Amino acid sequence: MTTTGRVSFVGAGPGAADLITVRGARRIAEADVVIWAPSAVDAECVREHAKAEADLVDFSRVTQEEITDLYRRAAASRQVVVRLHAGDAATGGGVQEQHDLCVRLGLEVEVVPGVSVVAAAAAKIGRELTTTEASSTVLISPESSERVQEFAALQTTMAATVSGARTGQFVEKLLAGGYTEDTPVVVAYKVSQADEVVVHTTVGALESVVKQHKLYRPTLFLVGTAVKAPTRRVSATATASVDEPLRAARPTRWSRRAASRIATRTDEPIPAAVPSAAVPAAAESNPAWTAVEEIQQSVRKPVEEPAPKPKLVVVAADKPKPPTVNASTATPRKRQARKAKRSAD
Repeated sequence: MTTTGRVSFVGAGPGAADLITVRGARRIAEADVVIWAPSAVDAECVREHAKAEADLVDFSRVTQEEITDLYRRAAASRQVVVRLHAGDAATGGGVQEQHDLCVRLGLEVEVVPGVSVVAAAAAKIGRELTTTEASSTVLISPESSERVQEFAALQTTMAATVSGARTGQFVEKLLAGGYTEDTPVVVAYKVSQADEVVVHTTVGALESVVKQHKLYRPTLFLVGTAVKAPTRRVSATATASVDEPLRAARPTRWSRRAASRIATRTDEPIPAAVPSAAVPAAAESNPAWTAVEEIQQSVRKPVEEPAPKPKLVVVAADKPKPPTVNASTATPRKRQARKAKRSAD
């Protein structure tokens, strides 16, 4: 329980529910109120970590005035609030304005960084964006930036989130800035989610690729020679196509153990011995949840305080009482003198 109320701006990652950080998961589990946008953050991420009595607020259905009132109530009632942001909350998403507002309201404020969409896209294509041969800098351009042409003149790797409907204007600025039509571009939409779209193309073909995949919402574009797809050498005797999907990796010992623990939590029967073949897809889908299981349980079900130990009562041992001596205070001589005086009378 805080003394003034707390607001944590948590980066939920690029979209996959298991790409949130352990600290972010803990903040959700502690929250009395969770503010999030279902279109940007996987619902499973919230359901898995939020406690049952937490209030879930859809950010896309409330106004800024309502959010401000929620912050005020949190300050007055000492509530813990989590505002979930897609990607990394420390590098975008309009966190700065909200952060400063909470500070003015006297709330404790914290920003929990997350896995950025740029990092997730680079990991997906297996490219290092800051290779010295191609580019030593990654320039992140916001969607509303009017300086794309100026940034393009630097000829570095650019990461820009642009509305798919404005791809034509974006291409014009790239070409005017100095990029050629054959400059490699990676189109990344909903990276790490089930319906993700990741396509290698060029600046000249970018607009047609976006239209082909019907990407009208904000989409991440990675531009520059650093994101060029690697060439794959194919044997002359190979019969499979180059575009044939790779076989899934065999489950490791860790993933099998994690799957068993997940099955235990969901009251699913566990076979006596898990074969070394394939672990069921449902059990292996989210092995990362086990990393935060103990944190969730410690927050949702506080450890019961041990019963107070009984106070020690010291009982004194019975000591033998000393014998009572009824001795007279008079000496024998005085007693004889008194008897002699009485007989004389």
